[in-house]
Amino acid sequence: MPLGRELPQLLKQRLFYKGRKFDFEVNRLRLPNKSEGEWECIRHPGGALVIPVTPEGKLLLVRQYRFAAQGRIFEFPAGTVEYGEDPLETVQREIQEETGFRAHKWQKLGEFFLAPGYSSEIIYAFLAQDLEKLDEPPPQDEDEDMETVFFTPEELEKAIKEGEQVDAKSITSFFLARPFLNQ
Repeated sequence: MPLGRELPQLLKQRLFYKGRKFDFEVNRLRLPNKSEGEWECIRHPGGALVIPVTPEGKLLLVRQYRFAAQGRIFEFPAGTVEYGEDPLETVQREIQEETGFRAHKWQKLGEFFLAPGYSSEIIYAFLAQDLEKLDEPPPQDEDEDMETVFFTPEELEKAIKEGEQVDAKSITSFFLARPFLNQ
């Protein structure tokens, strides 16, 4: 049978952990070829990411401590999409909280699965231009440890190619935005 015609049958679903940001479940499936197995999955409501571009064409990133990576990683501002929230609302909030800027021009770049082998998380990527520094930025979340950094598109591309610690969602979104930068 050609791929993509028949989907696996869900036989059993078990919730192992219900967390603040995601749930972890184990699912028993029967594949179209009749074999059965278990697949683990992180159920995530999705995330939204913004690539802020200054009037001078610099990209605004954050360098954030990430426990799982045991270090600081360069990332574009991003956050979890709250229940019932439009991803654009998410990034409009996150850019202010994480950088102290707001944008007046927004463009959706696309959306993509972050790690479909084990997670349902979709990232919604946006480009933000016409930035304005806030007089009084909102407080950062208590569990965030980050600083803002500026890169030219060329500097960021070089950093990525040289193996600087840049997360996958930021690399993917940067290459989605690349045709719109330096125009």
